[in-house]
Amino acid sequence: MALRDKVLEILEENRGKSVSGNKIAVSLGMTRSAVWKAVKQLREEGYTISAVTNRGYCLTSDNDILSEPSILSHLTTRELGRKMDIFKSIDSTNNFAKSLAQLGAVNGHCIIAEQQTDGKGRQGKKFHSPNNQGVYISVIIRPHLSVDYALTITSCAAVAVAEAIEKVSGLKCGIKWVNDIYANGKKLCGILTEAAINIEQGGLDYAVIGIGINVGNTVFPKELESIATSIKAETGSSVSHSLLIAEILNNLEKRLDGIISHDFIGEYRERSILTGKTIVITQGDISRTVKCTGFDDFGKLLIINENGDEEKISGGTVRFPEEQAL
Repeated sequence: MALRDKVLEILEENRGKSVSGNKIAVSLGMTRSAVWKAVKQLREEGYTISAVTNRGYCLTSDNDILSEPSILSHLTTRELGRKMDIFKSIDSTNNFAKSLAQLGAVNGHCIIAEQQTDGKGRQGKKFHSPNNQGVYISVIIRPHLSVDYALTITSCAAVAVAEAIEKVSGLKCGIKWVNDIYANGKKLCGILTEAAINIEQGGLDYAVIGIGINVGNTVFPKELESIATSIKAETGSSVSHSLLIAEILNNLEKRLDGIISHDFIGEYRERSILTGKTIVITQGDISRTVKCTGFDDFGKLLIINENGDEEKISGGTVRFPEEQAL
């Protein structure tokens, strides 16, 4: 760990409190001059660090710059997030995570970015990812699961993310099958899971869970104005990106631990905004108006089709009849 990171780690552990330069220097085995240089570098990067004579340095509580120490200070996981790469800007966190997974990245390795220039959504769509306005994270997992659980991972992640947003912001979140988090009728978050199959073992080799959350957005592209929202738009205030990321990882690890026993599905059903509603489901070029009756334990959509027959749906996109198809 670089000197700058070691100093930041101590300041994060004591966020809002003063720590003497001498105490930092002694604990790290460096000179007070080296501590001062590290603090100077952090300030140049945008951190607000006050210095008071005879009291020391203080990382103010309103700092919200993404860093490994700031996330780790809130993390309680065993594996998820214990290795992470943080970027100012990247084309797609999912793309980078998949390349790492193919090279053998460990379970729980996270890719985090302040901006995505080519964020990915389902069905080849893009996810709007402006600089420092949202949380953009991809988590590599190596589950011992059959391919039947590919959809289940996304459903499980949706519950974990909804719970994390609610805990950090107080904003009540619903889930729109299969991968969207909604607040007050608008999309707040998208989740994209991409997986690779181990042919020899007949199960999943790895999965990458991509999560994009609108946090501080106040302006959206014209085509998204009527359908997208953010935590700030709904609550009037933003939240710490580092705290939100840590809570997502904390919740996700707990929920994934119970995925085989489907512990998450009750909460998924409770948060569904589709159950009992008439919806339009599109698969390929075919759209049908059907009624959603719920979800099975694997997260498959249960519907009554136009002929009155029951069906289980594992793929496609859904919308309400009054919504425009995107």
